[in-house]
Amino acid sequence: MVNVYGYCRVSTLNQAKEGFSLSEQHEEIVRYCNDNNLNLIDVFSDEGISGAKANEDEMSIEREGLLDMLSNVRVDKIQYVVVLSTSRLWRSDMVKVLLQRELKKQHVDIKAIDRPGYSIYSSNPNDILVNGMFELLDVYERLEIALKMKRGRIQKAKSGGFSGGGCPYGYIAKRGSKVLEIEPHRAEAVRRVFELTSMCPWLTLQDIADTLNEEGFTTARAAAFHPSQVKRIIDNRNFYEGQYHYSGITSEGLHEPIL
Repeated sequence: MVNVYGYCRVSTLNQAKEGFSLSEQHEEIVRYCNDNNLNLIDVFSDEGISGAKANEDEMSIEREGLLDMLSNVRVDKIQYVVVLSTSRLWRSDMVKVLLQRELKKQHVDIKAIDRPGYSIYSSNPNDILVNGMFELLDVYERLEIALKMKRGRIQKAKSGGFSGGGCPYGYIAKRGSKVLEIEPHRAEAVRRVFELTSMCPWLTLQDIADTLNEEGFTTARAAAFHPSQVKRIIDNRNFYEGQYHYSGITSEGLHEPIL
């Protein structure tokens, strides 16, 4: 039997483009392995996150599931990584080079369900040309969707509605709603930050963070405050006063002001 791993990945942009969830990709990989008599040892996955931490350009391979997979291929004597499409593994040339180099060091190849016969070891000029065209088309479609999403967000911003991205601390974004809602306890932390900056202008960001922590406030992830998070709140003052800024657009926000 040929030992293989499966790998799945989605992000907001990927799902919009191809409509394959992690579970659907998993099912396709299992079906493919059964049909081709491949011994599927495990399936690794990564789920993209939205907002400031999302990295749609994938200029790094800091993905937990992917790194776990790479660290185990030698232990399980893996010969192939099965994916729905190579776009699940990379979308930039940099990541492609890094991943292929690592897989070749481990003597592992890729089986792409949507492209029978694909191999990272191929030296056939025709194969290289076809694979390059597929990857170029994938980049084009990704950029086209990003542009459409950008236009939609700009339209929302013009009307003062939440256009997506990172939700400012003190608010919560409910699915399907373009208006952010105040989270009362976090809103109190926001007011406290501006109260301290107004009453005690000599306080440092660290001083304010320490005060918030001492008074029992936490970040959106229920962690202690750090100076950078305090600065982010201060930098968002206009938003907390009711204005909305996005991509050079300033409008009266539909959200309720905290200040």
